[in-house]
Amino acid sequence: MVNQIENKRIAYIGLMTAVLCILGPLAMPIFISPVPVSFVMFGAYLVSYILDKRDAVICMIMYVFAGIIGLPVFSGFQGGIGKLLGPTGGYIIGYVLLVAIGSYGIEKANGKTGLEILSMISGTAVCYLLGTIWLANYLKMTFFAALMIGVVPYAVADFVKMILAIILGRKIRKRTGIMN
Repeated sequence: MVNQIENKRIAYIGLMTAVLCILGPLAMPIFISPVPVSFVMFGAYLVSYILDKRDAVICMIMYVFAGIIGLPVFSGFQGGIGKLLGPTGGYIIGYVLLVAIGSYGIEKANGKTGLEILSMISGTAVCYLLGTIWLANYLKMTFFAALMIGVVPYAVADFVKMILAIILGRKIRKRTGIMN
């Protein structure tokens, strides 16, 4: 029984990592920022909702590692350490913290939608903070200027992605029996 549960857990981690690798490259550049609109945020919210905190972090680390070793899983079908060291590197590292905070809070929320959203917002805020600091340093600009090009254009869309991830995540949990 324990091996069956462990095998199922590993399968869900692998499946969600694959989802991230499919969504990650899908991005739309916008003219006001070097940071594209990325679907990996939706994937991160979904991972946070579906997997427990340990498995969510493992999943996101696997995704980031896949990109670091050169698989084209980052925005624009790019991979390699250069992408991590570029203007979006802080956001990529921030994804790990986003899912850690988001999934932990979702576990504690006991199905209360408001607390689940607050958990995802908290994780996103940390991801945004790390990404903005990184972007400001990379582009040699103020934190505020980096915030205006690296966060403000994306906040509303990311909130919509959170809501969609909760809706879809609940359906996936119900059908698969996954419970945080």
